[in-house]
Amino acid sequence: MKKIILVLSVIIILAGGFIKAWYINRSIKPVNSIVKTAETHDVDLTFSVLGDVHENINHFQQAINDLYTINPSMDVLVLNGDTVDQGSEKQYDSIKKTLDKNKLLLPKTIIKNIGNHEFFNYDIEVNSPEDVQIFKNRYLQFAGEENVYHDIWVKDYHFISLGSEDGNSETIDSVRAFISKKQQKWLKEKLAEKYEKGKPIFVFLHQHLSNNSGWIGVEQSEQVRKILSKYAEVILFTSHTHRQLDNTSVKLNQPFTMVHTGAIHYTIIPNPDKKGGIIREPYIKGLYVEVKGNKVVIKGRDIKEKSWIFTQEISK
Repeated sequence: MKKIILVLSVIIILAGGFIKAWYINRSIKPVNSIVKTAETHDVDLTFSVLGDVHENINHFQQAINDLYTINPSMDVLVLNGDTVDQGSEKQYDSIKKTLDKNKLLLPKTIIKNIGNHEFFNYDIEVNSPEDVQIFKNRYLQFAGEENVYHDIWVKDYHFISLGSEDGNSETIDSVRAFISKKQQKWLKEKLAEKYEKGKPIFVFLHQHLSNNSGWIGVEQSEQVRKILSKYAEVILFTSHTHRQLDNTSVKLNQPFTMVHTGAIHYTIIPNPDKKGGIIREPYIKGLYVEVKGNKVVIKGRDIKEKSWIFTQEISK
């Protein structure tokens, strides 16, 4: 009798396990099995670019969710600087926690670039050389990189990230990027690497090269622009200004292409009630990019409203 009871108990346990496994398999679909939307038609490469998160986890989570609904099989996410508001371990840990929590919703490749706020601690008025190195080391640990400038090939397309080597110090102010001669030489070498005429080269830098927006961008703007101008295939993505994302955000034939990414944390718009005044609105803006051969389609996204702002096709 005891043997019969034991056998029945084993059968019940095994049956329960099979039923549970069947239910889980029915209830939870693997990421790759989700039906693709109209935005994920046959292309060679897809990626998104988000600038100026400033550790706004609520907005960042909304962006992650929205991009996943657009394309659950996206190849790359680029965080284009000012991912943290201050370069503290606590804020980096906060971003890391969000990334870890959303592993199933995020691309396997995440490129993390440096901005000016990665050099900030609001309690330090001016960084010493030692402070600058501490901030750089925290960024490098977070990004998994050996330098503030780095590159990666994804599906045979080149992603090149530039980055400031100094910030908020006696040698440079709190908003401009410093691009050394060594980094400029590296950029020349990377642009020439496996170069194919007409094939897009994606370059990223938190600060912009133009100074007309009222925000000073790069100390060596002229030198960097001269290097990039030799390659019409370059598409440069910059953030930093928090300005509106609209159909003027893509500037063609510079002779390369320059693209503003919008901002996740907030957007700056003119104050209609005050001449020259501005308002910081909690808008959430970013870019979604599709690549097919030498054709690139850049789409501006209003993440909060889940709607498209503009679509720009680039073909060299």
